Amino acid sequence: MSRPPLHDVAHLGYLELLTPEFDKSVWFFTEVLGLTVVSSEGNSVYLRTWDDYERHTMKLTGHHTSGIARVGMRAESAEALDRRVKAIEASGLGIGWKDGDPGIGATYAFYDPDGHEMDLYYETEWYTDVRPPELAPALKNQAQAYPGRGVSVRYLDHVNYLAVDSDSCGDFMVDQLGARITERIQLDDGTYSAVWTHFAQKTYDVVYTNDWTGTRGRLHHIAFRTDTREDILRAADIALDKGVFIETGPHKHAIQQTFFLYLYEPGGNRIELCNAVGRLVFAPDWKTVTWTQAERAKGQAWGLKTIESFHTHGTPPVGGLEETAREARG
Repeated sequence: MSRPPLHDVAHLGYLELLTPEFDKSVWFFTEVLGLTVVSSEGNSVYLRTWDDYERHTMKLTGHHTSGIARVGMRAESAEALDRRVKAIEASGLGIGWKDGDPGIGATYAFYDPDGHEMDLYYETEWYTDVRPPELAPALKNQAQAYPGRGVSVRYLDHVNYLAVDSDSCGDFMVDQLGARITERIQLDDGTYSAVWTHFAQKTYDVVYTNDWTGTRGRLHHIAFRTDTREDILRAADIALDKGVFIETGPHKHAIQQTFFLYLYEPGGNRIELCNAVGRLVFAPDWKTVTWTQAERAKGQAWGLKTIESFHTHGTPPVGGLEETAREARG
């Protein structure tokens, strides 16, 4: 049994994604996934999913390579923010306070043990306070009118990082951010190669998977939630028509039982479209589910074998190291 989440972190707030194909990536996120442009600044554009109550969901930045720059998480309160900052500073991984992105208040920046940069904040601007009239929905309990464009993803669901040591990163999420590990993979040698952590009732928010290249600070994928799993079937047809590369799926994961489709956006970052239907964790005494190496070798829930690139592709790319990882896995 593991302790319940501390609920000092409310949820994932936003992320900054890097792309060497800026215009093409903007097209992907707006026309294929259906995000809405909020504003632009220099070589970055701020985008939002239609049911995000905050001003923006992601910042897309033109860069010489792909990958994730940082992820922001909203604290439950100003007091909760202070508690988590003290815990992070005690770990020696804090960077310090800074001005937040547009619509975001004072932000504390820090690293996880693998070198991924993260932000923690509380003060935020609600989109309903700045929303243009033409994007107002018919129902006042919705942040924005349904865009009806592309997949029309509803919100940011989770982030899956690559890490040299997933186990230590999972411990950091538990000890410094107050998360809980819901599921994990244990290899035959007793080490953990992947951990799924959550902050509230959603079954996972931040995931770590071992990077077989031995490289720090990389991204496996970011995931957006659709309304239904049938939307993911439709998304596969949209991707096919738009010429977007489909890596694997649609199918159902065994771990977390999430229905999925994995795409590569034009900049090379892996994007998951997911739907876990109604699966939530309410048990305060939830027992961490541990999957063995043999169980994971069986593939996904309905027998689909896990595609080899799922174990080796990450961003930013590391050239020959990914090929070496493929060869090492046989």
